[in-house]
Amino acid sequence: MNVAEAVGRALAELGAKRAFGVVGSGNFHVTNALVRHGVPFVAARHEGGAMTMADAYARMSDAVGVVSVHQGPGLTNALTGLAEAAKSRTPLIVLSGEVTVPTSNFWVDQDALAVAVGAVPERVRSARTALADVARAYHTALEGRTVLLNLPLQVQADELDGPFELPAAPARAIPEPSHADVVELAELLAAARRPVFVAGRGARQAREPLEALAERAGALLATSAVARGLFRGNPWDLDVSGGFASPLAAELIADADVIVGWGCALNMWTMRHGALIGPQATVAQIDHDPAALGVHRRVDLGVVGDVAATARQVAAALDRYGPPAHDRYRVKAVADRIAREIRWRDVPYEDEGGDGRIDPRTLTIRLDDLLPAERVVAVDSGNFMGHPSMFLSVPDERAFCFTQAFQSVGLGLATAIGAALAQPHRLPVAALGDGGLLMALPELETAVRLGLPLLIVVYDDEAYGAEVHHFGPDGHPLDLVTFPPTDLAAIGRGLGCDAVTVREPGDLSAVADWLKGPRDRPMLVDAKVTRDHGSWWLEEAFRGH
Repeated sequence: MNVAEAVGRALAELGAKRAFGVVGSGNFHVTNALVRHGVPFVAARHEGGAMTMADAYARMSDAVGVVSVHQGPGLTNALTGLAEAAKSRTPLIVLSGEVTVPTSNFWVDQDALAVAVGAVPERVRSARTALADVARAYHTALEGRTVLLNLPLQVQADELDGPFELPAAPARAIPEPSHADVVELAELLAAARRPVFVAGRGARQAREPLEALAERAGALLATSAVARGLFRGNPWDLDVSGGFASPLAAELIADADVIVGWGCALNMWTMRHGALIGPQATVAQIDHDPAALGVHRRVDLGVVGDVAATARQVAAALDRYGPPAHDRYRVKAVADRIAREIRWRDVPYEDEGGDGRIDPRTLTIRLDDLLPAERVVAVDSGNFMGHPSMFLSVPDERAFCFTQAFQSVGLGLATAIGAALAQPHRLPVAALGDGGLLMALPELETAVRLGLPLLIVVYDDEAYGAEVHHFGPDGHPLDLVTFPPTDLAAIGRGLGCDAVTVREPGDLSAVADWLKGPRDRPMLVDAKVTRDHGSWWLEEAFRGH
């Protein structure tokens, strides 16, 4: 057995569930080895798409994502997706062929590329160390890192030195909070009158202990955007904190006297550049990584510990105190307001549709009513992104995939493909701008080839809308960021999709017909949306909040 074969077998036995990539000469053998050993492979049309598919698949499945790319340009093509995954601490392994001779036209410093975007460079060093190298890379990924595993071409062809024996997996320690930190956080919550919990992606496995602690402490519940849906169904759920927060959510979070971030960075987006932290608020943050504490803002209490373990221990510590001291939040008046007002679709607005364009709020509310509750939503970046993020409901934290840590336009379609494969029992929905679709167009063929029942909704304003609404009010020329009309529905049909152009609500009847089945191909909706002003979250961001 040569090293390329051993690498594929090792990843399969370590637990790889699916791989994505684009095959060239440098990764041909290792990719075929993955398939031979039971790991299905999705052939993307561009390495950037493959990387983001694997990222989304890992986020929505809790499996380590696997990507296979050619050396040199195969890796550089994937860099934007690699940066997104690394910033998001997605557990992912990138298998890349590697030339080691600087005079080769394929040569680049692949380790340096990985480090530059925050990934961890590893290498299969020899036939003697190959299995240990693969296992080390895999277990590093399991700890929440994106790993580039370089596969030198000459090493791939060598015969494995010794029997195929994977080293034993290292024990995974669950970081326990200190007793002093548990007591301090319990005291803080015991004295709080209006506490709010904000849970991030690091809390997605901890719903039950967080809800139990919130009940004991009298806290309201919110999430960052990437953890949206975590508390769905809880009567005290405020949905998303930050720029996407509804007016009621923003009001209640800003009036909190204690804000606790659970596995959440509390960054500028989640806290609206600090605007959601009232002057009276005490801020605590819990994270298993000590380096994450206080990175984006000063915290009054930083606790190093596993989110679920910390929540359970703090709840036990609260038993020594009397009933929670809250006076405003866990009361009927607040519960009634949450039930009536927390959803964006319940906030009154004046429909601006007409003259062949549909209001994106009306579009998204109609889609929310049409689509089955069991859905998984992926959203690209752009002026439009708040509408599908907040007007489309999701059933839980496994139903919203938000690859936005790098804020790159063009990742949404590949995100939806990866999420669809991770959640095959749900209707996948890709929400894109016209710019993002045209950047990612090759992967439309991938979705068709896979026969995915994917609904692709394009918020088509014929522009890079964020730039239009950022620079337009100051009188800057906009001809570089506006474009002539494009028949995106025709492009979709040309690549094998069902498709419709939507200019008014009645046009969505075509989506209703598609939903009836058989849904054996994607459906592309080219929605010509109104474009007179920026969306609410973008206008707020431009004001500096």
